[in-house]
Amino acid sequence: MDKQFVPCMLALATLSCATSLWAQTEPVPLRWNADRLGNHRYSVQVDAPATAVRVVLPWRRRDVHPEQVAAIVIGPDGQVVNNVVRVHIDQADGELAFEAKQTGVYAIYYQPYVTGGHPNYPTVTYPTPANTADAQWLRRSGAADPGRERTLPEAHVLGYQAVDDFDAYTDMERTATPQERQALLAAHPGAPWLLFPETREHPVRMFQQIPERWAQRGAGGTFADSALRGEYLSFQVGIWTARAAIHHVQVSFADLHGPGGATIPSSAMTCFNLGGIDYAGQPFTTHVDIAQDRVQPLWMGVDIPTTAKPGVYHGVVTIGADGIPAQQVPLTITVGAAQAVAHGDDDPFKLTRLRWLNSTLAQDDSLVKPFTAITVHGATLGLLGRDLTLASSGLPRQIDSRFDERMTGFANKPMPLLAAPMQLLVQDGSGTHALHAPETPSVHSDGPAKVHWQVDGRAGPLHAAVDASLEADGTLTYSIALTATQPTSLDDIRLEIPLRDSVAQYELGLGRTGDHAPADFNWRWNVENNQDGAWIGAVNGGLEFHLRDEHYRRPLNTNFYHQQPLVMPSSWDNDGHGGVTFKRDDARYLVQAFSGPRRMQAGQTLHYDMVMRVTPFKTIKPAEHFAERYFHAYGDLDAIKAQGANVVNIHHATPINPWINYPFLEPAKMRAYVDAAHQRGMQVKIYDTIRELSDRAPELPMLESLGHEIISGGKGGGFSWLQEHLDGDYIAAWHVPENRDAAVIDAGQSRWHNYYVEGLDWLARNIGIDGLYLDDVAYDRTTMKRVRKVLQARRPHPLIDLHSANQFNPRDGYINSTLLYMELFPYIDHLWFGEEFDYQHTSPAYWLTEISGIPYGLMGEMLQGGGNPWRGMVFGMTNRLPWTGGDPRELWKQWDAFGIEQADMIGWWVHDTPVKTGRDDVLATSYVRHGKTLIALASWAPAKTQLRLHIDWNALGIQPRAATLRAPAIAGFQPAAVFKPDDAIPVEPGKGWLLILQ
Repeated sequence: MDKQFVPCMLALATLSCATSLWAQTEPVPLRWNADRLGNHRYSVQVDAPATAVRVVLPWRRRDVHPEQVAAIVIGPDGQVVNNVVRVHIDQADGELAFEAKQTGVYAIYYQPYVTGGHPNYPTVTYPTPANTADAQWLRRSGAADPGRERTLPEAHVLGYQAVDDFDAYTDMERTATPQERQALLAAHPGAPWLLFPETREHPVRMFQQIPERWAQRGAGGTFADSALRGEYLSFQVGIWTARAAIHHVQVSFADLHGPGGATIPSSAMTCFNLGGIDYAGQPFTTHVDIAQDRVQPLWMGVDIPTTAKPGVYHGVVTIGADGIPAQQVPLTITVGAAQAVAHGDDDPFKLTRLRWLNSTLAQDDSLVKPFTAITVHGATLGLLGRDLTLASSGLPRQIDSRFDERMTGFANKPMPLLAAPMQLLVQDGSGTHALHAPETPSVHSDGPAKVHWQVDGRAGPLHAAVDASLEADGTLTYSIALTATQPTSLDDIRLEIPLRDSVAQYELGLGRTGDHAPADFNWRWNVENNQDGAWIGAVNGGLEFHLRDEHYRRPLNTNFYHQQPLVMPSSWDNDGHGGVTFKRDDARYLVQAFSGPRRMQAGQTLHYDMVMRVTPFKTIKPAEHFAERYFHAYGDLDAIKAQGANVVNIHHATPINPWINYPFLEPAKMRAYVDAAHQRGMQVKIYDTIRELSDRAPELPMLESLGHEIISGGKGGGFSWLQEHLDGDYIAAWHVPENRDAAVIDAGQSRWHNYYVEGLDWLARNIGIDGLYLDDVAYDRTTMKRVRKVLQARRPHPLIDLHSANQFNPRDGYINSTLLYMELFPYIDHLWFGEEFDYQHTSPAYWLTEISGIPYGLMGEMLQGGGNPWRGMVFGMTNRLPWTGGDPRELWKQWDAFGIEQADMIGWWVHDTPVKTGRDDVLATSYVRHGKTLIALASWAPAKTQLRLHIDWNALGIQPRAATLRAPAIAGFQPAAVFKPDDAIPVEPGKGWLLILQ
């Protein structure tokens, strides 16, 4: 055997070995079929044929029960060896005896698995051992006879290999043997816990067992590493609770002392596991307890000043816990003379970006375009297109909308939304009492984009404390604390929202899809449903409301709602007594959120939290919308531009963005593509959201160390890498078979949002991305605002579009996608709704409220099956290239031929729209230019119809006698046709026309 071959084989994950060496000895190709054989194997050398040979594999397995997992032996000829005996199997090693008919290298695959289920949500199982050995061979070889196997010829272990470098077990995943553990304990008699300092290059990967590396190196010692000036240096101290559980871990740092009296202050150091800055910008601390015989890495960091004097710095970190003597870990950090670039953040594997977890970037009350500063005139608060007048209770006395019905501008006369002031009512035996205070609250400014106020009042027998705020996008947040001063019995506590009847045209939420608002409706709380509010309104004025618990956290969404469902609000729900009713009554539409009877003790406080949003958030911009033609796929830019598209969405699982929600590992490729697009006058947006996180993220082991702060807890499973390298307490998410990318679900609100915002800032600065494609995001408006601010600060015309599959189904808790994401709508530019949306069998009201985005200030495109191009055009929608089911290119050409970007869009919902059909089931939207109008007709009628257009000639500026009405030929959409303006126009069910009147 070539002497160079042996050390190559003995190395961990020997994929760097020369192919020529493998050609001499390797039984199967270097990259094998992992789905059949698994990701791990040992190669062993058999020097001479034998009835049976013996081998001991020093695998140091991290899976707890290797005796329950099969192994596969493959001979030099590539064939499976069936005659195999598992002599002894445990975590430390595995002893096998197998038939060896040939001399050469055998491969033993020791974690084979079977993949089933959906390709993107695979079910991976590890088969149990099966007895495939022939009985005669067993007798003849003696392989199964106790003790006799020791006399068998011995195969020599050459080394361990993994299917690729990423799947290989690291040195932090090879477990210590029981003997090594005992030796380590013996070296530290009586110690309840042991500390192991580690550099960032060796992240702790196991939390239930210690690695061989620690057992052989020993506990304690000095942490030593080097860094450049201005670099953020991260490191770990691993804790093994060898003999006892510990409670309330504490960490303190001392100043680092360097050459010539130079110091790095202790304030430059942090321990991420013990707290930081949360996603909302608030400091927090974490109480860390560690069960006995567990491993807990404490991740720490030191921000080396750019002015640090080069040289060696010494200090200590002290780690203690309740009732246990503290231990000190000496620190030795060598600071180099060179300056780090951007703290070292350009290399994700250096883990300098961990400091992003505590970032407050864009965490302020500054304005986001197009919103305007909130004005305060006494009790009236003004914001973009809306006014809010407060009552003495702190609740709205009136809300006015100044948006016009076209949604492209503002009306001369405001439209009031309320028929009477909102009230919070407390009902007891003596009557019904409204929350009130002596005078109108004083409003205080937090910044141009936010104001707040407080009320100290009463509601019958209860004291009321109201904390409220209004933001520039139209979001109202209330925290109302009701306290009993003495024991009292209550019949009800309820909120009343009396909307004007003319405003309450449409409704969605509380288990109803978008439609006309019902005359009567009753709803009750149910944790199986992700439902806590609704939207009610007209196109140019409406109100969204949500009733919340004071400990509200955003539920998981997109297939995972039931694994972190809604926190049922104890006040509003009241053990099932609460609910919501709608009632249309004369000139008002009354919404009542009631909580039912209860008894309160003296001093008891109930929290009635709620969030409301006044819609629309902003005007629609049809000209910009029609100018932005989407190509939703990675591809050749010249070919994309030739098809008429100018905005490219780069999904994950593409060459420049291969890993889901971690777009940092191919920066050169991404930058080159973005630069090339900009040279062609095109924009590039990337897929990046934090609903889930790729296993390729270098920070993943550190995030595991934070418990469930960032990675949601669950039953584990999923793709093989997750099962083999994580400790099982996670929710398996999206998997891309083509590049073996697997993800885990993130918590809905965590410090990973801080990292995400910093990451987008890095991408905008260094890569030049023009925006984001969001696919069913998990974060709330707090993070969405920051995202918008960062992109607006870095890019001249950032674009954000939001895609969602229809989430009105049992696995998602019957939540309307529009309602789920409405809080994000102020900060995005387009909607793309989406898989499982029904474009063929739903009403115009559904299209308007659930799909189009228009009542909220957005426009969008269609997806499922290409949508319905005729109905889409009455909302200004097409589908996107290159998705199957529809092709918008011919429509785009017609847009350009007509000049749609220079037209005024007047939708069918506008009361004085200049072109009407006289029907509710065949609708017309007009695109009006000087001297000509493009009319989009679409039918929801069950059968073919004949209709005559009702045209306001004066509004269009066209002389009827000279007018022509023609349908241009549009491939896949309509044939050419000519009509007279007063002709009866035939319209097929589910279809329509594009007609040019001039």
